Amino acid sequence: MIAHRGASGHAVENSLEAFRKAAELGADGVELDVHATSEGRFVVFHDHSLPSGRLIRDLPTAEVRAHRLSNGEPIPFLEEVFGAIPGLAIWIEVKGLEPAWDLALLSLIDAAPAPDRCAVHSFDHRIIARLGRIRPSLPRGALSSSYPTDPLAPLVASGATTLWQEWRLIDRPLVEQVHRSGRRIIAWTVNDRANALRLRDMGVDGLCGNYPERLLSP
Repeated sequence: MIAHRGASGHAVENSLEAFRKAAELGADGVELDVHATSEGRFVVFHDHSLPSGRLIRDLPTAEVRAHRLSNGEPIPFLEEVFGAIPGLAIWIEVKGLEPAWDLALLSLIDAAPAPDRCAVHSFDHRIIARLGRIRPSLPRGALSSSYPTDPLAPLVASGATTLWQEWRLIDRPLVEQVHRSGRRIIAWTVNDRANALRLRDMGVDGLCGNYPERLLSP
């Protein structure tokens, strides 16, 4: 049971409040989004830009941190999230990453309370492939919102160990094909119990949603 951007159905997404709420609700882990500032500090925020329209990658860390979420919190650093929920697994969606900051991200993961419970995934499969070449042991996922004729091809090409698939495009043949390849499949974003139960019956390895309590086993 993975809380999407924290328990974002109950608190502001990607806020420390949302991550702590996920732990309170019994989530096994959280999924979050990261960007590197112009100085290579990793912040947890979904959009590529602040409401001002300026890209996070072009902004100094102080300017990014000066922005306040709607609950009054600053945009958190990735290491702050690690510290806030040390018992949970962390799935890090890398929204964009300049090669210059690859090692900085891996160093942050190494310094996490439970680095073996951290994984990265992205819609940009080039990033996943690149990180995998540096750290082959790093669990990696490829995000997908399509059902290609060869669903395994993006996983093989990127070296991903997990397919993060939009839940409406998951069926039993896809789950079986992924499992036969020795890989895992996680469904996102599942927000109702009926579909959670149906996907669990298909054999998915994980469910990611905004309301983690709805994904609990009966």
